[in-house]
Parts: sequence; structure tokens; C-alpha cells
Amino acid sequence: MTTLLHIDASARIAGSVSRKASAALVSDQSAQTVIRRDLAEGLPFLDETFTIATFTPPADRTDAQNAALALSDELVAELQAADTIVIGSAMYNFSIPAVLKAWIDQIARAGVTFAYTDTGPKGLLEGKKAIITIASGGTPIGSDFDFASDYLRFALGFVGITDVTILDKDGNTIDAKAA
Repeated sequence: MTTLLHIDASARIAGSVSRKASAALVSDQSAQTVIRRDLAEGLPFLDETFTIATFTPPADRTDAQNAALALSDELVAELQAADTIVIGSAMYNFSIPAVLKAWIDQIARAGVTFAYTDTGPKGLLEGKKAIITIASGGTPIGSDFDFASDYLRFALGFVGITDVTILDKDGNTIDAKAA
């Protein structure tokens, strides 16, 4: 059974170019199950309770710490269940929307989605594929002013998702600047 996680990050709902492009990508996939996450509905930013909870063994967490991690646990479970992740993102001010950064903050969890090893961090979400479509109002995707593409590729790679394809709004593959 294949599972696809479809994430939209644009604040714009009606007429969103990135939403239209990500929906087309999802329809092109042959997933049996699609999990939908619309980040425009909002996500909390990290706070002290969340941060301390991530460094506290689960058996020792307070009710407040468990509550602070509840959404993160749900987001991580969605990501763990997915074989393919499709992300539709607008580019705001040369980078990703703040809510997509909040999602990354929620899912990048030591001991859960990555581990510290003697040779450095190791992503724990290997064997997954990500397809990202980015729409911008004028910054060329893949240009020196595009800080979204490389950041998303790096952040996903950090948690073990290294098979990452980045597309512009027209479906053209964008090569990483570092490649």
C-alpha cells in the first residue's frame, strides 16, 4: 500500500499557483492513501515547553510537555507513514512561508526523525521520495536569490529524505545550486 502526504504551504487559497501545481502532482501519483495537510490553517512556533519536552524522555514528560508535542507527534506520524511527500509552496521574500518553516521545526526531532551519531546527524526517514513545487511572483526558482529550494532539499535530507525533486510552477525540474 502506498501512502502520499500532500502538504500545501501557500497562504493564498483561491487562485494559488502552488496549490494548483501540487494538486496536479498528487493526481499524477498512484497512491492508495493520500494524507492532506494544509499549512495555511496554521502551526505553532516552537516555545520553551516544546523544546524542553523534546529533550525529556517520554516517560518523564509532564502533561504540558506531552500536550506541547501532540501536534508534532501527529505531523511526524504523517511523514513516517508516507512513501511520497508532495509539497506545494509559494516563495515569500526569497524563501519559504513561515508556516512551512514551522512544519520543519515540528518534524525535525532528535531521536525521532534524525539521530546524533559519532559521525554526525543521521536522518531516520530514509527510503521516501519528496516532490516539491514552488511558485514565486518573480524570483526565478534555482537562481541565486532563491533560498527556498536549497533549504528545503537540505532540511528534508537532514531527516533522511534525500530523493528530492524540485519543480517550478510549470513542472520544470530545478537543479540544486550546490549540485
